[in-house]
Amino acid sequence: MMNQQNRREFIRDLGIGAAALPFILNLPSLGFANQQRRKQRLVIMFSPNGVVPGTFWPEKAGRLSELKESLKPLEPFRDRTLVLQGISDRVRGDGDNHMRGIGCLLTGIELYPGNVQGGSDTPAGWAKGLSIDQEIKSYLQSKPQTRTRFGSLEFGVMVPDRADTWTRMVYAGPNKPLAPIDDPYQMFAKLYGRMKNQELLKSVLDDLQEDLRKVSAKVSSEDRRLLEEHASFVRAMEQELQAARQGAVGHAVPVLDPGLKKVNDQMPQISKAQIDLMVRSFAADFARVATLQFTNSVGGARMHWLGVNEGHHELSHAEDKDMAAQEKLTKINRWFCGQLAYLAQQLAQTPEPGGGGSLLDNTLLVWTNELGKGNSHTLDNIPFVLVGGGLDFRMGRAIHYKNFPHNRLLLSLAAAMGKPMQSFGNPNFCGAGVLADLT
Repeated sequence: MMNQQNRREFIRDLGIGAAALPFILNLPSLGFANQQRRKQRLVIMFSPNGVVPGTFWPEKAGRLSELKESLKPLEPFRDRTLVLQGISDRVRGDGDNHMRGIGCLLTGIELYPGNVQGGSDTPAGWAKGLSIDQEIKSYLQSKPQTRTRFGSLEFGVMVPDRADTWTRMVYAGPNKPLAPIDDPYQMFAKLYGRMKNQELLKSVLDDLQEDLRKVSAKVSSEDRRLLEEHASFVRAMEQELQAARQGAVGHAVPVLDPGLKKVNDQMPQISKAQIDLMVRSFAADFARVATLQFTNSVGGARMHWLGVNEGHHELSHAEDKDMAAQEKLTKINRWFCGQLAYLAQQLAQTPEPGGGGSLLDNTLLVWTNELGKGNSHTLDNIPFVLVGGGLDFRMGRAIHYKNFPHNRLLLSLAAAMGKPMQSFGNPNFCGAGVLADLT
């Protein structure tokens, strides 16, 4: 692998500007890329307000022979899907279940006392510990062979433009929430460089053509293809974002803002853009850990494109016997599952640079929620749906646990990413450690 001194000399001798580096640092034939036997990636996707058990959970444990309505979009990936039932968020303390549901979801530890009032329970603040994705990120960034440009990327889709316990699931440490980037333009700017004029978008590539031509002459034919694919994606994404800007795509707004409907109707467009950016960031090895947060705990999106005009949270409070509401909730969860399936599809269709199958072969997707069921606000039976092959879990199954604390799953994810730990979050819920029957 090319050392830092040789890297600087190569860039200097070719006269390559810093703006070209995102396009070339993962080209195997240059030796810049982190070369190891196999890459591993982890993506955690969040959607709110629980699920409809009857249309979500498989009928029995064992081989995943069929998928219920909410999970139907994953049918092409059924043999690469693992559905975990019976995992519970056992963390209690300050805050209501929506607050603890998202704040403790990836941290596995209590919230600080605070002044954010929710429901009929005590007010609360931020979580008392870092989240498992950031634990794994720090571990990977500590090793030269797994270090990447960003370490982790936090994507959002219509996350309210406010900071409170309901809107944050990622924590860099105790009392240190990280905000997801829910504007694709801002994420694009983070990945490829900030534009000076967002209204008159000038292509990143316009100033890079000569640099990319120089690099193309020095790399293998496969790397030239990778370079061309990445440049084509950036050009197409710029055009999409420019067109979207003219339609006022921007930061999501708080739930009660009168402009919510317009943002709601752009959720599919924003979701696709964010997922496409995530996939290309993995292909360029910008990060090996990512989160994708749809709305927020108590999320009130109105999914008009599904024929659902009520707010998601409002519907989630309907009684089980309200079949019209249950049908709409199933449609909503199926749509979220469709976003997961689209992400899996894009990863499966993208070759791993340097060989080794597809990006999905080396990536595990984890879809979860802050509640098990919306109308009961239960923290029992939190849904965890895993897709992919990155962590060598045995897929194509449904596993039924008996009220196992979710801290043990967090430990399992860390161990599979190379960071075994005795406990994570509240040690009282770490018990026997990792879930041994995942592998």
